[in-house]
Order: sequence, then structure tokens, then C-alpha cells
Amino acid sequence: MEEQPIKIYRWLYPASWLYGAGVYLRNKFFDWKWLRSESFAAPVICIGNLVAGGTGKTPHTEYLVRLLRAQGWNVATLSRGYKRKTKGYILADAQSDAQQIGDEPRQMKGKFPDIRVAVDEDRRRGIRELLRLEKPQVDVILLDDAFQHRYVKAGMNILLTDYHRLLCDDALLPAGQLREPAENKQRAQVVVVTKCPDDIKPIDFNIITKKLHLYPYQKLFFSGFRYGRLQPVFPAGGPSGGRSLDGTEQLLLVTGIASPAPMLDELRPQAGHLEHLAFGDHHSFSKSDFALIKERFDRLEGDKRLIVTTEKDAARLKGHPLLPAELKPFLYALPVEIKILQNQQYIFNQTIIDYVRTNPRDRSLPERQDAYAT
Repeated sequence: MEEQPIKIYRWLYPASWLYGAGVYLRNKFFDWKWLRSESFAAPVICIGNLVAGGTGKTPHTEYLVRLLRAQGWNVATLSRGYKRKTKGYILADAQSDAQQIGDEPRQMKGKFPDIRVAVDEDRRRGIRELLRLEKPQVDVILLDDAFQHRYVKAGMNILLTDYHRLLCDDALLPAGQLREPAENKQRAQVVVVTKCPDDIKPIDFNIITKKLHLYPYQKLFFSGFRYGRLQPVFPAGGPSGGRSLDGTEQLLLVTGIASPAPMLDELRPQAGHLEHLAFGDHHSFSKSDFALIKERFDRLEGDKRLIVTTEKDAARLKGHPLLPAELKPFLYALPVEIKILQNQQYIFNQTIIDYVRTNPRDRSLPERQDAYAT
């Protein structure tokens, strides 16, 4: 599927200027130390972006979880738990659902049950709580979507930008999708261009590198998606290696994410027929939504019908009390991982590992360095 051109609503520029003035002042307050950022005596890695929308933060966070666990470090993730129905600090367990902690943390806990997954709208408090945990203690903390949360001074900032909507081509809200000006990319040590197509050409890497105008201290990488075999959301029992498509299935793709185009590109060549039912990002499914899904699914023909969704949507659907029981055997999630392109996987991995190794957790350092007491 071809991506739509970037939409910039130029008539909204006056509102963007006002919004930008507010963002500028807020960032200056941090730069001038009128508002204080808090540092922590442990490696803290922020995975974020400058836009309001999906850039693939969760798959990149999962990549880092796998990488750091393989080195023997005890990893924790912390996010605000977007659209959860609770408040405050919550440490997820096996029984936590999307209503309590949000869909992405629920997805993370389901895939990595041995790591600490926490949510807190106050990231400073969340980090302090995670650093108090013992047996084992947390070695490194991954902050999901906290680039604008400057009350925390992360040791490493990884900034993601979508190949199809580069931050240098965008505009501030509400004319565009930028939460803050593109020049604020300077706070990142690592920039990753995400969702690159498989057929990207070497000249494209060079063009994008020049357009981004990164600083000498910043490292630039490119990543794409790698999809796995379909996994049943409600397994019938026993181990499952997943399911492959043979090109004859009738698929109803149900998504509640910001950018479903890569998923459509993946599934369309593998299906006999594909229909797409799109909802907004982090959509809360209602009774009428399920009625619509069932109606669209019943229209599919043959005995090889499936409902396919994202891992994030599956995290919400799995414990949803309104999901019709007759749809559960047909519901599958499509796993996604990232791959680092340009033969730079080793360099990317070593960049992360070197940061954690040279900034190990040290209990002798003050946890509230450079911060006001609250």
C-alpha cells in the first residue's frame, strides 16, 4: 500500500505558532533550570518521538528488552499506561489487564513475564519505585514514550522518526503532528528512522541522512519491521508454533493503531481476500464495535476465515468482557519485531550495551541528583 503524502494544514499555522511558543517556553524553563530534571543512579534509556502518532516505539522497546536480557541484565519498563482506567504507580503481574495498566504494558508483560513492567504518570516516582525493588534489583530501566517528559533526565535518548513522515518534513501541532520543533532532536544521542520499506535503496539512506541534519554526537540508524507467524489470541491448549497463510484465507484485519499500512502490505500478498476495519489508535472497543466486526466477519466466504489484529489490540481484546465468544476461535494476532538495516545491527547493539556497561547502577550515588524534593 502506498503511503499518503504528509498532510500539513497550513491554515492552522497561527495556532501552531501559539502552541510552539508554549513548548518553547517550557523547554527553556528546563534549560534555564527553572524546572529541574531528575537524574538517577542507574541506566535509564528513553525511547520516544517528536510526533503525536505511532513510530514503532513498542517494537523498539521490545528489541532492547531482548538485547539487554541476553547480556544478563534485569530489565524494567516504565510508561504512563496510556488510556488505562487507573492512576498512580502499578507494578504489573500476570493478572494485570489492559484496563489496569494499558494495552502496550499488558502486551509487554505477556511477552516478557520475567521482567518488571510498571506504569506511572509520574515517571520520577515510577523510577524510584522500580529502583527500590529487590530479588533481583533492577539494572536498567526503559522509558516508553517519555522524550517530552523532561522531569526525568535519561542517560540515553533514542528518538524515532517514521520513514514516511520524517520529523524534518513535518509541522507543529495542530498544522502537523509534531509535539515540539524538529530542532529539539538535539536532545537525542541516537536517532532511528523506522518503518523503512524492504526495497529501500542506498541512495535513500544518503538523502534522509542529509535531510535530518544531525549533530556529530548523534548516531543514525534505520529499521524495518519483521513479522512472525500468526498467533491465536485464545489458544485451544498446548504449545502453538503459530499459523502461516497459504494464500487462500479470507481475512478481516481489525486495527486500532496509528499506522496500519505496513501490516496491510504484509498480509495482502498472503491472503486470498483481505478486508480492513480500522479504528483509532488505542481504541476502546464497544458493544457496537463488536457487532460491526461480527457483521463484517460473517460476510467472508468459505471455511478459512480469520480475524487478524495487532499484538497491541490483542492485549485489549483478550480480557474484554464484550467480545463475542463465537469470534474467539478465529482471532489471531500478527507479531512484529524490528530489524536494524544497513548491516548496522552490531553497531546499534554495541551502542546500547556500551552505555549500560559504562553507567552501571551505583547505590552510592544520590537518587535525587539535580532534583527538587517533592
